Amino acid sequence: MGRGQGDGWEPEGWRTGPEWDKRRSRRWLGPAAGVVAAVATVLVMRPSLITDRFPGAESSAAAEVTPLPAETERPTEAPPRVDPDRPTREDPFAGSPAKQWADGAEGIEPPEAEAVGGLSAEQVAEGLELAREFLIGTNLDPEVLAGAVPEDALTALDPMSVMGDFVADGLAEPSIEQNPVDVFTRINPERAELLGEVVKVRGHMSVEAGEYGADIHADYTFVYPVVAVGGSDEVTRSVVRRTWVFTVPDPARTDATPHTLWPGLWMAERSNDSCWVTDGYLNPEFPSEWKPIPGSGVDPYDRSGSLEEEGGQEEDGRAASCSPLSRI
Repeated sequence: MGRGQGDGWEPEGWRTGPEWDKRRSRRWLGPAAGVVAAVATVLVMRPSLITDRFPGAESSAAAEVTPLPAETERPTEAPPRVDPDRPTREDPFAGSPAKQWADGAEGIEPPEAEAVGGLSAEQVAEGLELAREFLIGTNLDPEVLAGAVPEDALTALDPMSVMGDFVADGLAEPSIEQNPVDVFTRINPERAELLGEVVKVRGHMSVEAGEYGADIHADYTFVYPVVAVGGSDEVTRSVVRRTWVFTVPDPARTDATPHTLWPGLWMAERSNDSCWVTDGYLNPEFPSEWKPIPGSGVDPYDRSGSLEEEGGQEEDGRAASCSPLSRI
């Protein structure tokens, strides 16, 4: 279902209603340090698990899990269904294909560096390591996930870029146009907290020649098991997919801050995040808040599509709809 959305507007009964937000926004933020930056967001939320537990299903907790080999390019299809189990405190990835994914930073493996875009292999290697450190610091740091700002990770980006103002403005006054969770993941500490220490990760990086140096393309999905605060035993998962284009600038062609990256196009897809809340945090919804929605829904584990190609846009730079998820 498609639905326009004004700033600050909340539909009646938004907390209990059956809409999940699949929100896409795209804005060109203007030139920064010789590169044009853009941000786009997709929110896929869901108050129902269509893949409910079936009688007699074998629990995934007892099944042997074989880790997948590292991803080197975008897959051509979604991961297969595994089982209908729900997440628990003992097995937070039950029923999820992410059980076979890498744990945390082990899932962020840069490719072997080669000379490209007028840069040496050593310069590209430094850029890949900066990109890796940035992705780890903005998506896996326990303090950031608990609500902090990834100040150390942000130093990997050129201070002349738009990112500093984007984050500062988003923290001061979060909005659809400027939301800190478009850049880094932090869970609303008043609502939920990470369950355990493991975040599952799947994705890859690639490098190609760019207009101003070497462009690093990063595409990663992070699966966060969370538990409700306040002593509840309710467990769920939020899934965040992020794509970035980082430029390793060529100092012979640009006026750039040494040993930093330029952020180009960045996009985010957040699944199981409260549909109409824009407060600068990830706000997972729990089973007691869900209502069933018929239909096949969107698969947050499907990495076969391109966020850029799938994104929509309205004249004001936003497009909004609410869609169910097929699994979480």
